[in-house]
Amino acid sequence: MSAPAARAPGKLPFVVWVLAAGTFLMGTTEFVIAGILPDIAPDLGASVSHAGLLITAFAVGMIVGGPTMALATLRLPQRLTLVLALVVFGAGHVIAALTSSFTIVVAARFVTALATGAFWAVGFVIATTAAGPANATRAVSVMMGGLTLANVVGVPAGSLAGHVTGWRGLFWALAALAALAAAVIGRFIPRTKQRPQVSVRDEIRALRQGRLWLALAAAVLIMGGVLAVYTYITPLLTDRAGIPAGAVPLVLIAFGAGALGGTAIGGRFGDRRPMTTTIPAAAATALVLLALIPLSTTPAAAIALIFLMALTGFTINPVVTALAVRFAGDAPTLASALTTSAYNTGIAAGSALAGQALASSLGVTGPALVGAVFAGLTLLPLIALAVTTKRARTRTVAHGVPDMSVPAARETAAATSVRS
Repeated sequence: MSAPAARAPGKLPFVVWVLAAGTFLMGTTEFVIAGILPDIAPDLGASVSHAGLLITAFAVGMIVGGPTMALATLRLPQRLTLVLALVVFGAGHVIAALTSSFTIVVAARFVTALATGAFWAVGFVIATTAAGPANATRAVSVMMGGLTLANVVGVPAGSLAGHVTGWRGLFWALAALAALAAAVIGRFIPRTKQRPQVSVRDEIRALRQGRLWLALAAAVLIMGGVLAVYTYITPLLTDRAGIPAGAVPLVLIAFGAGALGGTAIGGRFGDRRPMTTTIPAAAATALVLLALIPLSTTPAAAIALIFLMALTGFTINPVVTALAVRFAGDAPTLASALTTSAYNTGIAAGSALAGQALASSLGVTGPALVGAVFAGLTLLPLIALAVTTKRARTRTVAHGVPDMSVPAARETAAATSVRS
């Protein structure tokens, strides 16, 4: 059975860039809160440590809410889902800006995370569909590039704006940008009707695909490894490398540049050679994180290794995201949402274990060791994915039968797009 017509490699459709802009906005609101906690806490009558629940609430909302909202909005037209997600996103910021109750702000952050999860789940599906199989990973890398750019540009700019105008002013600005994004999405995303054959049952049935779970496991582990180090990067830089605290934001720019480069590399090569792109990248990430332990004693070495950590680690993200959506076949929405949940699960697990390692006798090198273990373990699902994919292709070629791990109607697209 022939594969559906695919867009030839080349220029990505404009809709992908529109979705990347939405991802930039939502990524900014997820991470900017860390930079303005000292401003929010006293205004809401909470300690800074207690105000950290605003970050936790968003993470929990992303982990739980992504799959939930993906299923809840499954029968809605995709454009309407994106617009509604941005409306709820903006409303959450308005409510938070108007209240003086810490509990209400926490609830608003949770609801905002639900909207973010719905936007990302549907957005990844639209982007990969619009780009076609030949450019699917590139489309995902552009969307994820929006998230990375949020850390490089959006978070520092948002933190500065929050300090100048107050955190409420920042929230009003984010609400206004969400309204603008909703108008742009409504204008440029094509009007489509949800296909009748797509249902909650179809989405859940797609979870039986074993290769989907291998891709999700790789997403959890690689993000856990990189973020284990990134979460506690300041004490490593100041206490071990001797970098002044005021210069740490400049070092984080190097991390962001590496993340952007890695995302671009994954998007460039992941469509043609996903496994030969991700497996070496995972191994390199583990080695770089191990090298941080003995070599992070000088500013130059520490900055170079942090750049390489981001470059190699983020190479994997767009590839495994595109693979997860591809393996789900005609029911990709839940798989896309689960990928977002996987990344946030990795962040939560990696940062939690890294915090324990930091408090142990390992000290500031503890998070690097935790990260290296996570990155090394990423090789297990990636190698298993390469082996199972090769076996599936061998069965298809040798016996002339469809690969039963991918429904027959999608066999050719999956076999030609997933090459070791």
